[in-house]
Amino acid sequence: MTSVGPTLLGPADVRALAARLGVRPTKQRGQSFVIDANTVRRIVREARLTDDDVVVEVGPGLGSLTLALLAAVRRVVAVEVDPVLAAALPETLATYAPEQAAHCEVLAADALRIEQVPGPPPTALVANLPYNVSVPVLLHLLALLPSLRSGLVMVQAEVADRLAAGPGSKVYGVPSVKAAWYADVRRAGAVGRNVFWPAPNVDSGLVAWTRRAAPSTSATREEVFAVVDAAFAQRRKALRGALRALAGSGEAAEAALRRAGIDPLARGESLTVGDFARLTEALR
Repeated sequence: MTSVGPTLLGPADVRALAARLGVRPTKQRGQSFVIDANTVRRIVREARLTDDDVVVEVGPGLGSLTLALLAAVRRVVAVEVDPVLAAALPETLATYAPEQAAHCEVLAADALRIEQVPGPPPTALVANLPYNVSVPVLLHLLALLPSLRSGLVMVQAEVADRLAAGPGSKVYGVPSVKAAWYADVRRAGAVGRNVFWPAPNVDSGLVAWTRRAAPSTSATREEVFAVVDAAFAQRRKALRGALRALAGSGEAAEAALRRAGIDPLARGESLTVGDFARLTEALR
């Protein structure tokens, strides 16, 4: 007997589920529900998952992407902060994916505050991230779950550009450097507004990443990230001035920059994550 795959949600399904639960998407939580089956299929395809993957999904909402993931992977842990949505998701999965529903565990929690994920170590993060907390959630999970090998997240288009930006780009900044500490990050396409309900007033983008080793350094991640934050706090300032407070004086900042082989008049946007690691060592 062949197994039957999940039935994906369409616009009518999403609206009916929301109406039954008395749910109205809120801007406060950055909620927009995906109503297009082709979009969730595309996300799963672009994530390059295998049937052995254990996926963490943040913000499953009504379950559109969760159902598509269950068609492709061994296990999904869905982290949902909204108690109404978290409580309703198992029943939705049982209805639309009766043969796969048992492979999903719903964690009713704030993804920014979780300290562990139940079950076997997750290997991938695939999510339509709540746009108002997308970068903090991504960085928290990359730090928390070293077993994550890869991922694909949908975020606001401008955030996608920042996460995937390289040194020298106008949008290269704190998210770019911190994400690069953990992974190689790339833009994986754009997503139209009409695939959501309600349609957001911002464009969306896909960001794919592959884990790689952090820069080799004697400095801690927290120390390096503090230098990154200082370097971009005043983007227009040369590093000599931007790091003055952190180093104790402009002279000390300049000396550290020279020790690290970095022009004191350079700006943070010209440095790679490896440069920031080297600079942090010089500042210590």
